[in-house]
Amino acid sequence: MPTTYLKAINEALFEEMERDENVFLLGEDIAELGGAFKVTEGLAAKFGPERVIDTPISEELIVGAAVGAAILGMRPVAEMQFADFISCGFDQIVNMAATLRYRHGGRAKVPIVIRAPSGARIHGGLFHSQNPESWFTNVPGLKVVAPATAYDAKGLLKAAIRDDNPVLYFEHKFLYRRIQEELPKEDIVVQIGKAQLRRQGKHLSMITYGACVHDCLQAAEVLSKEGVECEVLDLRTLLPLDKPAILETAKKTSKGLIVHEDRKTGGIGGEVAAIIAEGAFEYLDGPILRVATEDTHYAFSPPLEEFILPSVDKIVAKARQLAKY
Repeated sequence: MPTTYLKAINEALFEEMERDENVFLLGEDIAELGGAFKVTEGLAAKFGPERVIDTPISEELIVGAAVGAAILGMRPVAEMQFADFISCGFDQIVNMAATLRYRHGGRAKVPIVIRAPSGARIHGGLFHSQNPESWFTNVPGLKVVAPATAYDAKGLLKAAIRDDNPVLYFEHKFLYRRIQEELPKEDIVVQIGKAQLRRQGKHLSMITYGACVHDCLQAAEVLSKEGVECEVLDLRTLLPLDKPAILETAKKTSKGLIVHEDRKTGGIGGEVAAIIAEGAFEYLDGPILRVATEDTHYAFSPPLEEFILPSVDKIVAKARQLAKY
């Protein structure tokens, strides 16, 4: 039976809690309610209130408690009910968790995972739609991942839980019940820091992550019928970026189109463009282009939200423009 993106996350949590008694969960409404999206459903019944902990509505407390527990040898998985509210725990993440190993000369470990349901497309408005990954991708000491498939949702979460560094795990809400696939029964662990080529192509490269991976694959199918074969690279990890994979696809096709749902200005796409410009400039046959969310707030109105977000049509249009060079 196919496993949904949401169920893959639930399975990863279950399997890691069963494998290692030091793994525990904390967050708002994750125990009795099973989480706002039912991601943690059934885990409290299995592992009890000491390992699935409902917390007060305080992201700063949640992250701070996770850091303290990690220092003492536990492996906490903290949930931000919505990624938007990760800003409330920003100080604990950036100034405490990210710097702790460095401050202690590498002798301290901070094995925490912060799950952050992110993304728009569900008409959640200002405070339930943001993609705040770029706030963290220039912070040494952190790792940032953003799975696009059920396989990666499970494999990257398991890798994050086993990592001795703080990992931010951005799970896209739009994918929860819309994406599914058959998963193998054996242990799935996806290496952090490695991109995945989702589609082979020769005319241009689409470099993307998260929900936009599926938009790019759809756009690539449209363009294929027009004789334009697009390569689609799923970054999967945003910190550290897989620079060799980015440069390899750019050199292969000589044209790069970067697509993400985060806002255009300051988004990770600018860094990817810089990597290509610095490492593959002589291979390029056109400008490095981007498709991203407009530099505005996320709208509650469905038509307005769709207007500001990336879409298959926008990707196709920008790819056609690039293909003409």
